[in-house]
Amino acid sequence: MNTTIYDVAREAGVSMATVSRVVNGNPNVKPTTRKKVLEAIEQLGYRPNAVARGLASKRTTTVGVIIPDISSIFFSELARGIEDIATMYKYNIILCNSDQNKEKEIHLINTLLEKQVDGIVYMGGEITEEHAAQFKRSPVPIVLAATLDQEKDFPSVNIDYKQAAEDAVTTLIEKGHTRIGMLSGSLDDPINGFQKFAGYRSAIEKKNLEFDENLIVLGDYTYDSGIEAMDTFTTMQDKPTAIFASSDEMALGVIHGAQDKGFNVPGDFDVIGFDNTRLSVMVRPTLTTVVQPMYDIGAVSMRLLTKFMNKEEVTDHTVQLPHRIEFRQSTKND
Repeated sequence: MNTTIYDVAREAGVSMATVSRVVNGNPNVKPTTRKKVLEAIEQLGYRPNAVARGLASKRTTTVGVIIPDISSIFFSELARGIEDIATMYKYNIILCNSDQNKEKEIHLINTLLEKQVDGIVYMGGEITEEHAAQFKRSPVPIVLAATLDQEKDFPSVNIDYKQAAEDAVTTLIEKGHTRIGMLSGSLDDPINGFQKFAGYRSAIEKKNLEFDENLIVLGDYTYDSGIEAMDTFTTMQDKPTAIFASSDEMALGVIHGAQDKGFNVPGDFDVIGFDNTRLSVMVRPTLTTVVQPMYDIGAVSMRLLTKFMNKEEVTDHTVQLPHRIEFRQSTKND
């Protein structure tokens, strides 16, 4: 049978209220009494019932985290940032994998709320009307991490994805490239598709270059789609001389796809990726990439959530972190 608070109180010769004060760290307990209670807890192997405590305090000190792909380097770094800040503020994490499936995302939100979490950090793709309605009905705060809410109805932490993509393509133009290919995510994807494509096009137009839709290839964020994209780029009559990929993993595929066909990176193609995951230094040549501070996005998202959960003052619900370009070997230095 499980040891109860009543068993501890009886063993220590104190009231259950005193045991409760010791367990909850209340300073108003005599040192000798505290010592007796702690010895009884140790002897009996007592573990406080977190569910019961949560029901009594209306707080479970548990936060739900929904991410699209638990195996992704990108999302794992975000999750690490969330976990570190959660630990600092003494919150436990329930980590859920949604596969970026809308029905599963909605189901997971409901499941977490049923488990009485104190808040949710949500990472996903498009915020649909169904998502928005679910968020608005939530009795606990929800913060979006690396996820765009076009209406800005919900707290969020991101970078300026459009500007970051524009900066990357502008860098290639300033290196002398006039035909720049883009390996994009689906244009229905608010970030990896639409925002980054908008940044690409903005850079092209601001530098008075001709926009050629044939230079846009759609991928699915995987290494294989980068390999496949080079089948298209390398067979063009007027090939691009640089490729901007909207994720590091696709950029690695681009580099290897070019090398497999006998081309050099850089030399025949300059390549810039996006995210600055660990993959960017695991490829040869090492990858020039847009630095998205993934750990920081996760950490700031969790800190923002703690403010809402603890009813602290929040002056800005929408946080935009800085980005930069990390230059490595996949782009020429001149």
